[in-house]
Amino acid sequence: MLAIVETGGKQYQFQEGRYTDIEFLNVEENSKVEFDKIVMVVAGEDSQIGQPYLEGALVKGTVLKNGKAKKVLVYKQRCKKGYRKKNGHRQLFSRVMIDSIDFAGKE
Repeated sequence: MLAIVETGGKQYQFQEGRYTDIEFLNVEENSKVEFDKIVMVVAGEDSQIGQPYLEGALVKGTVLKNGKAKKVLVYKQRCKKGYRKKNGHRQLFSRVMIDSIDFAGKE
């Protein structure tokens, strides 16, 4: 069973018992989080699609780690002008372990 969840302005695919790296959540490590903006649940015959979100659906998880992703280098240069600029960026992320996916009609 998996769920499509909207958080941080993006949509992520969550599965029970697996972790996913998502946009940074401002919460402590080893704390519980709940996601209520469930777009879709895929569970065989019990699959549901929200309009835009499912009512009464909830995904519960635990924040395993808050960290930074690998550095992305941005290099700008203008031909024949002597202009060079090198810049780097490391995006913050939260690693969330999905504990349970609850929705109406779940067996």
